[in-house]
Amino acid sequence: MVVYDTVLVRYGELSTKGKNRNIFIRKLLDNIKSSLKDLEKLEYRYTRDRIYIKINGEDSKEIEERLKNVFGISSFSFTCKINSDIEEIKKITLELVKNLETSTFKVITKRQDKTFELNSDNVNRATAGNILANTNHKVDVHNPNIRINIEIQKENTYITSNKIEGAKGYPTGVNGKVLLLLSGGIDSPLAAYYIMKRGIEVEAVHFASPPYTSKQSFDKVVELARIVSKYQGKMKIHVVNFTDLQMEIYARCDESYAITIMRRMMYRIAEKLALKRNCLAIATGENVGQVASQTLESLAVINEVIKMPVIRPLITFDKIDIINMSRMIGTYETSILPYEDCCTIFTPKNPVTKPKSTKAVYYEKNIDYDTLIDNSIENIETVLVLPNEVKDEYL
Repeated sequence: MVVYDTVLVRYGELSTKGKNRNIFIRKLLDNIKSSLKDLEKLEYRYTRDRIYIKINGEDSKEIEERLKNVFGISSFSFTCKINSDIEEIKKITLELVKNLETSTFKVITKRQDKTFELNSDNVNRATAGNILANTNHKVDVHNPNIRINIEIQKENTYITSNKIEGAKGYPTGVNGKVLLLLSGGIDSPLAAYYIMKRGIEVEAVHFASPPYTSKQSFDKVVELARIVSKYQGKMKIHVVNFTDLQMEIYARCDESYAITIMRRMMYRIAEKLALKRNCLAIATGENVGQVASQTLESLAVINEVIKMPVIRPLITFDKIDIINMSRMIGTYETSILPYEDCCTIFTPKNPVTKPKSTKAVYYEKNIDYDTLIDNSIENIETVLVLPNEVKDEYL
């Protein structure tokens, strides 16, 4: 019986990189090690084209589930590592398929060691011929049920018959860091997923308005962060007490402009916090036309109060696609729990959909918002969220 003893990891988009390729690969390796850090028997090595993980008896299923969530991996396979010898290759490939239900197969050889006695085509022929002579399997080079991959290196050969899809994208953290406005809704957790996939680390800022927003509402946000944190190993949530500023807005502004002014204040706070946290941009889950504050006119008026770039990965998504993707990453059922956040609990009956900058500035003159913003930032509490736990202490 063939025992898989090594995981062969194939790179995704980073394989197209030039001079920075090694930086990307080392970051991917660091992220893989972080994801598998409690599996202490694993051994790692990497080349220009592959990362190899020696299993040493660790749980293969656990390794598989975790590697699926590591961005930067195109695909990976559990492989059998043997000596680079054609007779050994024929023996192991036969063992791989002889107990499988009769089917079709194809042999695919990648010969990295050009000094090996046979070229790739001849290895394919020798291996396939041995299987045909000893089993009832048939060759199908176009649409086989079984793909036998042989990778021949100088000292060792890796053989596998499975390929598991990876998360693709870039290794999270290789392209800097952003501060995401994280609510308890469907959109912002999915935005975090897509940002991480582009190699960007995500920290989150959440605006709470106690006692109007409940502990359940905050717990819901923490759970959403915990779910998406598996894609980068951890996430920090910076919790802003927004109550005083929000009450001032509703006391001193026309109700129709309350959401616009509120979002402008959130952006101002987010920019100041992002600069303190060495983030290069702000990110949101905004989607054109979804609510009053997300019309193009609203986005323009809200955005004008800051200079920092704003990343909106869901800006043109269809809502059905957002729901389907949130189900795929496991956040949807938590997002629809009926606990309101500060963006929904004070929603006016008739919010303006085409706000004017001049009116927003006029209403803001009635608020000493600089002082309130500074107070909010000074009293921020930060929670560290890990895939399997939440740190109770504030950092």
